[in-house]
Amino acid sequence: MAAQTINSVLKENLGSLQNISESSSTANEKDKVASVIDYKMVTFSLAGKDYAIDIMKVKEIAKAGRFTYVPNALPFVLGVLNLRGEIIPIIDLRLFFNIEVPEREYDALENMLIVTVGEQLFGVVVDGIDKVVGIQKSSINPPHPLFGDINIKYIQGVVEVNNRLYVLLDIERIFGTKADNKAAETAVVKEMKTRINAPIPIEKKVEPKAPEPPKPVEIDYSFVVDGLASLRKFSVTSLNKDWVRSRYVDWEKERGKDKTQLQNANDAEAFLKPFYSPSSGTWWTKEYADSIFNVLPDNTAKQIVVWNPGCGKGYETYSFACLLKKRYPGAKIRIYAHEVDLLSISNAPLLAVPADVARDWYSPYVTKKANGEFVFMQEIRDSIMFEYHDCVNNNTLPPIDIIFARDVLSFLPEKSQMAIISDFGEKLKGNGIAILGQNESLEDNDKWSANKVGSIKIFGKK
Repeated sequence: MAAQTINSVLKENLGSLQNISESSSTANEKDKVASVIDYKMVTFSLAGKDYAIDIMKVKEIAKAGRFTYVPNALPFVLGVLNLRGEIIPIIDLRLFFNIEVPEREYDALENMLIVTVGEQLFGVVVDGIDKVVGIQKSSINPPHPLFGDINIKYIQGVVEVNNRLYVLLDIERIFGTKADNKAAETAVVKEMKTRINAPIPIEKKVEPKAPEPPKPVEIDYSFVVDGLASLRKFSVTSLNKDWVRSRYVDWEKERGKDKTQLQNANDAEAFLKPFYSPSSGTWWTKEYADSIFNVLPDNTAKQIVVWNPGCGKGYETYSFACLLKKRYPGAKIRIYAHEVDLLSISNAPLLAVPADVARDWYSPYVTKKANGEFVFMQEIRDSIMFEYHDCVNNNTLPPIDIIFARDVLSFLPEKSQMAIISDFGEKLKGNGIAILGQNESLEDNDKWSANKVGSIKIFGKK
């Protein structure tokens, strides 16, 4: 076992940590005004990217190899090292963050930071150790999913020094979350000490214990929640949390356990693809139209008033208008269709009907112009009032029979979601219904009741 402590390494290569800190805080500072340094960090590299940890967590720097293997340890635990009489576990930070590591030889020397977490020492293997950098603590920016290829919950912040961006790792959380959940490091240390102190294990007869009941599996997908919020403005709340949890299980199967991080907007959109309701953003199929028709309640009123926030380009609104005309042939239909996309809401009243759509279940509600173009009949068009309006603001509407808001609320902040749901309750008639997206639910709200007809769930006021 070959090891170099911080004293030998720094004497040969870097000098003392104090000297490195002093030199690093003054180098290349020609364009900066002298400032007070109140925070120092040890910088290092992983897969070509710059990282750092608080210098107060670093006990020393070392090079070592030939770690003692411990059976049944987690994949990122390389083994243990006898550091001047103290047995410490060795963690490969590259494997911990699912970074590809070249095949290593058994006795190859590794660059290590010996860090202190609580009263325990750990050896942390990295690609290369750079230097100590002094900064102002106020210059540390909060973490963001786009920084680095690692889980955001392990990032304390990001800081730019001399045109280099460092990802500052939260070493306490790294060893206090992923490792402690399975007592990985503690188990490794105990295992090694047991093997050293008891070189000749004695087999004891152990009476079989009754099997313990299985514990519920806790799934940590908080990084997905953060990624959806920042990349697609999708808010995970009681409205959709059950779907997000279920979707994460499938997502992990699709991508693999080590590739579930949402790196960009495309990843976020791929995660959300199954969230959207059928026929979202396009003409309704006859199958989906029939399923909605079947949930519409009996209503003998002379006028049916509908609120359709987030109507998009109008496909949904026209489809629903035709369906309402079929369900309530003797009533006057009035739909308030709201949208914040000015271009979409401006073009919606002029929406033409493709020939294949006109010949489908829409045919009784479509007319053909002299130029051969198909459009909706005047009665259908007159039943819809397209308005540029943000439903987060004040909604001046008459009492509503039906609220149709598919896949809209989930893309609003939680506070706005709660405000609009409260507004739904105020404006909906006592016998009215609300239809949300297929993966949105008000069942956790004690002011609403739920009823499922076929594949469609409708909500009413209690």
